[in-house]
Amino acid sequence: MQLIPRYLVNNRTTVVVNDAGFATEFRPVYTKELNIYRGIDNNLEFKLVNADQKGKTLTGYTAKFVAFDENGDQVLNKTGTASTTVTGLFTVTVTESDIIDLEDQFLTYTVYLEDANGNKTLTYSNSHLTNNGYAKISSEAFPGARESINVTTFTQTVGGVSEWTTGAIDAEPQRNGNSALHTVAIYSSNFVGDVEIEASLSNQITNSMPWTKVATVTLNNETMPVDANFNGVYSYIRFRTTSDPSSKISKILVRN
Repeated sequence: MQLIPRYLVNNRTTVVVNDAGFATEFRPVYTKELNIYRGIDNNLEFKLVNADQKGKTLTGYTAKFVAFDENGDQVLNKTGTASTTVTGLFTVTVTESDIIDLEDQFLTYTVYLEDANGNKTLTYSNSHLTNNGYAKISSEAFPGARESINVTTFTQTVGGVSEWTTGAIDAEPQRNGNSALHTVAIYSSNFVGDVEIEASLSNQITNSMPWTKVATVTLNNETMPVDANFNGVYSYIRFRTTSDPSSKISKILVRN
């Protein structure tokens, strides 16, 4: 039997504030990179101490946490919650929704104190009195859903036939079992007609590859997305319509 320990610990970082005129000790204080995970609320603890390593009271101050992306744009601005039992300890909660629109990336962050008059006192990140720490947004714990395939272009069949088709889309058969589920969402406006979903078992894309209809979505002037599900292990799929979709079907999202 294999025994694999797991640890439930507080994500705590010590920061130093030089508010009494004493020289800040010469050692790094933001000693680790913060990991901020998707799919869960992240509680980041900070222990604020002075140059003598004594807890700095937060009475009369509000602790602030701000983070910036790789372009220098501010993406997080959070207020810390002070502990009622430990002097200088406060918690910053980065919720699941705070980072839902952010890509996995490295951030720089700053912690500072603000008094009732709006005056700011900076904390430091290393012995050279620079102020930025580093954090990483990661999907490693909860990878979540992959981005959908976005189809936006229909092409009319050569020869004047009233038929419009999209290009072949990888159906990702290597990811699916025998009951593979595919989901599509059609975004349209003032479109009337059928959108046929066709599939192929061909090993590669050619002009003569055979297609078989596997599902049909009927639209009648819908303005909200219309979804459909179908099953099957295919090599490629595409969409076909006999009504001109130009300016009427804006996009089709596909999730295999």
